[in-house]
Amino acid sequence: MRVLVVENFANTGLGQMGAAIEEAGGAIDMRRAHLGEALPLNAAGHDALIVLGGVQNALADDVSPYFPALLDLIRDFEARDRAVAGICLGSQLIARAFGGENRIGGAREFGWQQVDLAPEAEGDAVLGKLPQSFPIFQWHDDTFSLPERATRLAGSAVAQNQAYRIGRATYGFQFHFEADTGLVRQWSELFAATIAERRPGWAEALDEEAATRGQQADAAGLSIARAWVSAIRA
Repeated sequence: MRVLVVENFANTGLGQMGAAIEEAGGAIDMRRAHLGEALPLNAAGHDALIVLGGVQNALADDVSPYFPALLDLIRDFEARDRAVAGICLGSQLIARAFGGENRIGGAREFGWQQVDLAPEAEGDAVLGKLPQSFPIFQWHDDTFSLPERATRLAGSAVAQNQAYRIGRATYGFQFHFEADTGLVRQWSELFAATIAERRPGWAEALDEEAATRGQQADAAGLSIARAWVSAIRA
């Protein structure tokens, strides 16, 4: 099993997705596209694709000139029925790739926030075994409308479209299910100045929030990661 991972910003990390791939004996091919590393021309050499988050918005082709090629790559993976997972910015790029409207700003969330499953998530291969409502880590400003082919799977009070599926196994996740408590703590140190502007007092609140919501969020995130990896057809 070869999983292509596209990194859009330094130190984002795979977190629980990396753990689930390792459990399944998969190999990760990391492409740091934001540093100029080349993307494959198509999906032929990989069994699945993960598109990670980033600070740029999904329309920022000027900042990230590889975006159009990445959109083509996403569409090629889906057309070949190979599993795709887009996280945060990745979910916004998948929406763009299939005709959704990207909405820049107006949907700010940060920290562990509650997400509710849509009725359509019942029986879904990746989300179907989760509680109807659960906390999960969020860090975003933007949102999007769903492409015509998409099935909405989850939402929150701030962003209606938190998870969706296109076809059999192309999933967009606005929330950071890969970010377990350990990765959140790492981000909180690496990006301390940025977070302090966005969420004053976060450093002081982190331990309490992790204690009250982290364990449940970690369990939900690992469940999603393992279920998505199970959808990969090597």
